[in-house]
Amino acid sequence: MFLSSVATSVSRHMQNFLCAFAPLRELHFHASTRIGSHPISRKGAKAQRIFRKKYVTSTVIIAFALLGGACAALRPPDTGGPRADVRLYPIGLADPAARLEEASLAWYQISQHYGLQQRTEANLDPFTATLQSLPTDLAATIQLPKVGDAQPTEEQVRESLRRFIAEWQRLIGAAPQELSLVERTDEAGGTKLARYEQRPFRYPLRGGYGNLMIRFRNDGKLIALSSNCLPNAERIQSALNQISPGVTREEAVARVKAQPITVSNTTGQQTITLPDNAVLDPGQLVVYALPHPNQSPGQSRGLELHLAWEISVTNGPIKKIYFDAVTSQVIAAT
Repeated sequence: MFLSSVATSVSRHMQNFLCAFAPLRELHFHASTRIGSHPISRKGAKAQRIFRKKYVTSTVIIAFALLGGACAALRPPDTGGPRADVRLYPIGLADPAARLEEASLAWYQISQHYGLQQRTEANLDPFTATLQSLPTDLAATIQLPKVGDAQPTEEQVRESLRRFIAEWQRLIGAAPQELSLVERTDEAGGTKLARYEQRPFRYPLRGGYGNLMIRFRNDGKLIALSSNCLPNAERIQSALNQISPGVTREEAVARVKAQPITVSNTTGQQTITLPDNAVLDPGQLVVYALPHPNQSPGQSRGLELHLAWEISVTNGPIKKIYFDAVTSQVIAAT
């Protein structure tokens, strides 16, 4: 049925194409005849030549437009729907240099607010420009916002942490509503620990990023702070909404079995092959963060985000494989 409709469409366009050139033959005939018994004057002949030239140009343009329509009819519709623009994939974070400058300014303002006399450089993560650690002399001067009385309840402690995160948001890289508290423990020696995971996207974040750790004393004094959360998550989510997986989970498993897997470790890179008895269980789609492959010495190019299938491995030398759902490549294995 599709071929029949295409043939009909092409035939119709070809008829239009031939009809478009029909006036040219008539024009040529009338231009070569005389008007009555008198020959055409030189001025009249010149005018006719100019008119004929313009008419030919316009008709040729129309004819090619009709042919373009016929060619378009030959292309069947893409049953997979609109495809992601691979030129915009993987998704890169905002300009790392601008983000570093913004975080450095935020660090200076906060350090001044807490009375740090000497100007010190912030220890920022090179890929996210978030605070990796605090100077010892500054940490001792920072107090979490006071909520409740001298013996706050657990709920009041969590509210104090929420207010602190909101105040330090530019250096943490995430707003309180993007973070989920995954651990809150009381440690030996009168210290407390709070760990958060950043969950701003439709899919879970992987790759070792999106983590926040806050350690503080019973009296609310800050001891340590470390974050590698992804700034501007709402912009990243907008870009992720434009990306659709190009392979199913079953296709991902089949392609993983058919190719060697490169694993990065402390000694470099190692290529492994899964044994025949390895069982691959395709799980969920995740957002996997990787450093840009073309990093310059001393200058970070930030992170790239991939949409990937998270595949669990049983009876194999590795436990997890991350298969890019757009480019059909293994991007990480652990």
